[in-house]
Amino acid sequence: MTETPQDSPAEAAADLPTVAPRLRDLRRHSGLTLETAARRVGLSPAHLSRLETNRRQPSLPMLLALARTYGTTVSDLLGETAPERDPIMRAGRTEPSEAGGWTYWTVGGAGRAMQALRVHVPQQAQGDLVRVHPGEEWLYVLTGQLRLTLGEAVHLLGPGDAAHFDSLTPHRIAATTRAGAELLFVHTLLQSGAAELCLGDDIPRRGL
Repeated sequence: MTETPQDSPAEAAADLPTVAPRLRDLRRHSGLTLETAARRVGLSPAHLSRLETNRRQPSLPMLLALARTYGTTVSDLLGETAPERDPIMRAGRTEPSEAGGWTYWTVGGAGRAMQALRVHVPQQAQGDLVRVHPGEEWLYVLTGQLRLTLGEAVHLLGPGDAAHFDSLTPHRIAATTRAGAELLFVHTLLQSGAAELCLGDDIPRRGL
């Protein structure tokens, strides 16, 4: 079972508001047991239980996986309010949030089938995390250099480069420049039984 790198509880708690009640409610509303939800997200049941009881806070990549599994957005998980169905996101009106060393801004509307984020990825922020899940992802590099691993292929992306790929391809993302990399990131919010195939024990802990 592949899991995200473990941030210290003190560091994680400083980054995020409490998401435990929302995680528990979303899982129960989805009709998922702790074991099934943990398998879909790529965590052990014990790790997900710690998240739901506020003994650990998730990193941003983990929040993305949780949001995708429950068919919601990171903003919703964090209890952030956004104008319902407002098609316009004005510059300067979105406050940055942090999780696991990543900084992100929500740049998409609420209640949509896709989530759009502007993300700053620090160098070496993601460790060994490999992600595999149903859906699609699109990213566009604004600044810095990004190393994107898709399966066995490794791609270096610079400003102006973009990638659009099937999320069932094992993938990993990391910034290679000291100042990190900034990118636009869009992913589909998709609940599917096929998610049970994701992040199994046979997926090597390499990539992205």
